Amino acid sequence: MNPLAQPDIRIDSYLGEGQERSLAQDAREGLSRPFKELPPKHFYDARGAELFDQICDLPEYYPTRTERAILHDTARELAQLTGAVELVELGSGTAAKTRVLLDAMSELGQLVRYVPVDVTEGMVRDCAQELTSEYPGLQVHGVVGDFERHLSQVPAPRGPRLVVFLGGTIGNFPPADRATFLREISNLLGPGDHLLMGTDLVKDPAVLEAAYDDSQGVTAEFNRNLLHVLNRELDADFDPEDFEHVARFDRHNEWIEMRLRSRRHHTVTVRALELPVHFREGEEMRTEISAKFTRQRVSDDLAGAGLSLVRWLTDPDEQFALTLSTPAG
Repeated sequence: MNPLAQPDIRIDSYLGEGQERSLAQDAREGLSRPFKELPPKHFYDARGAELFDQICDLPEYYPTRTERAILHDTARELAQLTGAVELVELGSGTAAKTRVLLDAMSELGQLVRYVPVDVTEGMVRDCAQELTSEYPGLQVHGVVGDFERHLSQVPAPRGPRLVVFLGGTIGNFPPADRATFLREISNLLGPGDHLLMGTDLVKDPAVLEAAYDDSQGVTAEFNRNLLHVLNRELDADFDPEDFEHVARFDRHNEWIEMRLRSRRHHTVTVRALELPVHFREGEEMRTEISAKFTRQRVSDDLAGAGLSLVRWLTDPDEQFALTLSTPAG
């Protein structure tokens, strides 16, 4: 842990070398399976983050702008309903989406503390500096860590707490892992606390597939960037041009899968792991699932974690939903 001591700011880091170990562990396990797979959290190096920002501006990619519009329309209602004095954001980034919530809490005289949780220390530190300048008296306690591993490091609450998990990221978890993670979030909540979660909704498969396979090829470049990450961090020798971007909707599981399909039979070596990885022509490696939800599925998932649905907030076309929940009982 490396606390950064400044007036109204504390930042605790729990990563260090652990981040590289996580990538190495995920790569060794995922690339050694008969069906190869890597988790999507490793997309987001600096280049990956830039590409994702571009994706969010694409006409086909509706989730970000739709979620932002719902937040804009409901922020004051959410602040009043929850009475939250503290906002905990999982995967906070630059806090761009949550400014509207911070504004509403501040205008109501409720805002005391913001707790960003993110893997990028520089981003957490810069965000803390900006927010304490924008909101006089605001305390920021940043947690630099992987929210899948470091949720227990979120500090004890200062009062009614609103935990936000936006962007539909919950859909990246397979069902069993999603259930486990929601229970871990539930453990952060006491009576009167709330979870605000973004979920993409089931819709026309053509709309979904276009959102993950845009006409400009930005998502394809984003997907292949994962191979650049492996080359740089684990001294692998992937040629990204040997792989074709694939995005398809799995109707049975109701999720989008992104994959990389090998264009030829070849072998890649991940030198840091002393691991040869053989690919057949046409063999696919899964890099992301993005589950799509119905209201019933969200309600059932929350109930399984001991949470009760309080508000279901969606856009006029019912493309995306924000759900507010609180501990049951």
